[in-house]
Amino acid sequence: IYIRTEAYHFYLQYVKRKAVRMAGTSDHEQEAVLKVKQQLEQCKDPVEKLRLRCLARGASGIKGLSRTFRIMDDDNNKSLNFHEFFKGLHDYGISVDKEEAQLVFHQLDKDGSGAIDFEEFLQALRPPMPEARIQIVNKAFQKLDTSGDGIVTVEDLHGVYNATQHKKFKSGEWTEDQVFREFLDKFDSPYNKDGKVTWEEFLNYYSGFSASIDNDAYFIQMVKTAWKL
Repeated sequence: IYIRTEAYHFYLQYVKRKAVRMAGTSDHEQEAVLKVKQQLEQCKDPVEKLRLRCLARGASGIKGLSRTFRIMDDDNNKSLNFHEFFKGLHDYGISVDKEEAQLVFHQLDKDGSGAIDFEEFLQALRPPMPEARIQIVNKAFQKLDTSGDGIVTVEDLHGVYNATQHKKFKSGEWTEDQVFREFLDKFDSPYNKDGKVTWEEFLNYYSGFSASIDNDAYFIQMVKTAWKL
């Protein structure tokens, strides 16, 4: 089965539809980032401001913050205290003062325990996605996750992803596994690429794209086309 290899192809289709020229990162994505920055100037809600700050870093902004917090969860208790939360924001390059960070933290710490649940935090931070969009993204993930363990690895891609069409494979510069690894890196955090993509990371990646595409039908069709669903 040949899957159109670039996850970015999803975005490229949208740009072509709008007759916008691709140049490195797409003009459309640049426009989306500009729009987010304009919204940020007017935003008052602390959580919404944090979401917009992530999206201002591009479609993978929330995915990258998610990975940063996971790295910091040394005891794997899937929760963050304020110190971890504040440090994580700064480690990821989101500049907020302590007072603003406390506003976000207290808004999310609904039970007043002094810690916020990691999953609940990400759910609050992700741009809202209609259920139909989540379902089609999940189908794409399941197609890649051939082992069914909830994590896509190089091993999962054998027999699903055709590496032979990649120019560096054709030239002999890369092996098949190196092509697979590059593919997975597109969904991974730029700060900690481990060759593994979880459902959460996959959804975070597409939530960034989803935020800049208004039409549900077009989003769904683009995912179907990109992954041959």
